[in-house]
Amino acid sequence: METIIIIVFVIGYLAITMEHNLKIDKLIPALAMMAILWAIIALAHMDVFEVNTALKELEPTHIDEILLHHLGKTAEILVFLLGAMTIVEIIDYFDGFATIKGYIKTKSKRKLLWLFAILAFILSAIIDNLTATIVLITILQKVIKERETRLWFAGLIIIAANAGGAWSPIGDVTTTMLWIGDKVTAPVLIEHVLIPSIVCMVVPVFFASRYKAFSGLIETDSVDTDAPKSKFGSTMLYLGLGAIVFVPFFKTITHLPPYVGMMLSLAVVATFAEIYSSSKFSISSVEGEGHDTVGHHSPVHASLSKIELPSILFFLGILLAVAALESLGMLFHFAESLESTLPMLGTESPGELVSDLVVLILGVGSAVIDNVPLVAASMGMFSVPVDDPVWHFIAYSAGTGGSMLIIGSAAGVVAMGMEKIDFFWYFKKIAWLAFIGFISGAIAFVLIRNFLLDG
Repeated sequence: METIIIIVFVIGYLAITMEHNLKIDKLIPALAMMAILWAIIALAHMDVFEVNTALKELEPTHIDEILLHHLGKTAEILVFLLGAMTIVEIIDYFDGFATIKGYIKTKSKRKLLWLFAILAFILSAIIDNLTATIVLITILQKVIKERETRLWFAGLIIIAANAGGAWSPIGDVTTTMLWIGDKVTAPVLIEHVLIPSIVCMVVPVFFASRYKAFSGLIETDSVDTDAPKSKFGSTMLYLGLGAIVFVPFFKTITHLPPYVGMMLSLAVVATFAEIYSSSKFSISSVEGEGHDTVGHHSPVHASLSKIELPSILFFLGILLAVAALESLGMLFHFAESLESTLPMLGTESPGELVSDLVVLILGVGSAVIDNVPLVAASMGMFSVPVDDPVWHFIAYSAGTGGSMLIIGSAAGVVAMGMEKIDFFWYFKKIAWLAFIGFISGAIAFVLIRNFLLDG
């Protein structure tokens, strides 16, 4: 029966990775795989277990209890993401991201490259790499007319956004999973991963800035000068970003799960949004925008209607599908087999060389296979304490490794759709830049871990 479980998981996994070829949204195989796996477990009366990380053993439990346990853990992540997405949509409702255009003063392509890369790195750490990519490519389309040049900029934005999301507990779904799953704490994660992430961003941008594509000036009339639709745009931008950044501090102070802090932040931002929208001067009348000038349309309701529910349902399906394998003890036994093959992996502080190789493979694999299930599986494999360097390296590798292929990250996929970037164009032009950035950051991580933090 376990063979059937593995076959179903592999088929579902392949359907997810080939969504562009099959023309089927990845949420469909994810949900189907999850439901079928748990149905097989229930109908076959298979034994389920809960992993005791302290004792490093499996404890028998009942299917209802283990399913509720995993659903609770998954719901923490989903509710957190819903709150963050809603705050971002509220900022966009007030056209808050238009404020960022005010930072773009230069006409030099090389300076613009560094500006967009730095903005992507910082924004992705706060509003996540996917949203940061959407915002910056939208601005990019208004700043640069020439499509070929825009493609180069978009490729470097993907690398910078993924690097920026890796060091922040709220910057990438996989990092958020590790943080909410009590594998890492925010201060130690930043301490270990910030500098490697900076290296991962700076090295590719430095090499790319030597390219002919980034020489010269952009056309003068290509800079967008449209006024913001709301006079409260800047206020809502800074309030929203500040509210999201507040969440890790809330968790540190109260020791409550992060989604509680995110709900508090959402409540504060939504309160100001409702107050500002009641002003008849808050949103200027723009034909076709759907915002009304006297604020009868609630900005919170409007923002909630734009939430990407397909992404939420995909995370639900894939996380509970991986949880099914974990509940059967498959991930635990896989880790044991690795331990017998690579003895240092199962120790209290796993052999650094061995764990580094495993994590680097995970990072490269995340360029081909969705990094969410990879990280979910790794969380059930490694029996190491919170804030072990292994978790920080996983956060870095899974977050940045996806940049090596256009389909390897959410940021890449959305950029691919917005700019119609060809897979092979990205592979030939950008992939090697992403690779040297990934390896450079990994080397920086190992050096910092071995000679600075441990010393």
